[in-house]
Amino acid sequence: MKNTDSLENLFTNKDLLDQALTHRSWVNEHKGERGTNERMEFLGDAILEFVISKEIYSLYPDKEEGYLTALRANLVNTVALAEIAIILDLGPKLFLSKGEEDGGGRTNSSLLADTVEAIIGALFMDGGLEKAEEFIKNNILIHTEDKASKPLKDFKSRLQETVQAKGFSAPKYQVVEESGPDHSKKFIIEVLINGKSWGRGEGKSKSSAEQEAARQVLAKKVQ
Repeated sequence: MKNTDSLENLFTNKDLLDQALTHRSWVNEHKGERGTNERMEFLGDAILEFVISKEIYSLYPDKEEGYLTALRANLVNTVALAEIAIILDLGPKLFLSKGEEDGGGRTNSSLLADTVEAIIGALFMDGGLEKAEEFIKNNILIHTEDKASKPLKDFKSRLQETVQAKGFSAPKYQVVEESGPDHSKKFIIEVLINGKSWGRGEGKSKSSAEQEAARQVLAKKVQ
């Protein structure tokens, strides 16, 4: 599956796909046309965690819970899901307000990852668990071997080890911005090393934003 044309072919009810691609900002500008993708995202998130957990539990019978948890996180974190969205070319297909689009919404990692989860929820609504599971296997689980071959420690743990090995104090994380309603928060977190800002990350929770900030710093190869 390489684009949304093949994605459309998975749906019997194409309206479900349209809703899965609909950001709340678009709904605010088109009152009454259809709902946002947020409930689908909620459903898809739960289905994704279940399917990934079940599959890697079977694939790695000798691995402990900690390993499986880390591997699952590497498969379903914001960065990984955003990469899936890019492969599927979802960005241009999103229903966004002009303001959200002008603000970079079509390339926003958090927004793209949310959309992948919404699509999983929509597929479940359209054809049940089997259809949602097929999508997850074809688009996410195919990367399992690659992810398993790389370090599975989370980004914060890896960053702390890296900076302390260089004689620096442990990184500190601070909230720079918090926005959105309670059910759909957005956090921007800054990571500080020796009192200096090294990067920022965005996420739906403080934890995910901290992980993204740490990832940004590791990508720069801390000097």
